Amino acid sequence: MDKKVTSDVRPSGTETMAQPTGKKKSGFFRWLIVLIIVLLIILAGLFVVSKVTGWNVLGIDKGNASGEWQAVFLSNGQVYFGQIKSENTNTIVVEDIYYLQVTKSLQPAEGDAQQQNELSLVKLGNELHGPEDEMRINRAHILFIENLKEDGKVVRAIQRYVEETPETPVE
Repeated sequence: MDKKVTSDVRPSGTETMAQPTGKKKSGFFRWLIVLIIVLLIILAGLFVVSKVTGWNVLGIDKGNASGEWQAVFLSNGQVYFGQIKSENTNTIVVEDIYYLQVTKSLQPAEGDAQQQNELSLVKLGNELHGPEDEMRINRAHILFIENLKEDGKVVRAIQRYVEETPETPVE
């Protein structure tokens, strides 16, 4: 296609350079690109904030790749020890779960007026109903989560249990 070329005659009699009469490009596309870049920068910032801090704006699955042990304290008084495998704004998924079980002696020992309670660490999955070793816990029921030290009593008890218990093959 041929573009029309016009020239402008000035009153002084001098001509200006010829310019195409096609549509002049507006700054719309330039502003659109700038807007897209700004939005990408904001999303990248929110991603970093969600991944690194406790403020999970985007609901990103954080997971626990390090294999650390956590204690999850629930609003009903129960405490579960395990490894958080994934989490989002609504739930956390805990695996390798243990919990404390209080057993009361039926009869106190002679001369012992107080009833003795024993605490034992129980591996989830050995119960009558046979649950899988994974829990999805609603965040609304979680009071707080603590990271456990490697040399703490609970982690050492878990390590002893793992060493003493042979793995059963998956059927």
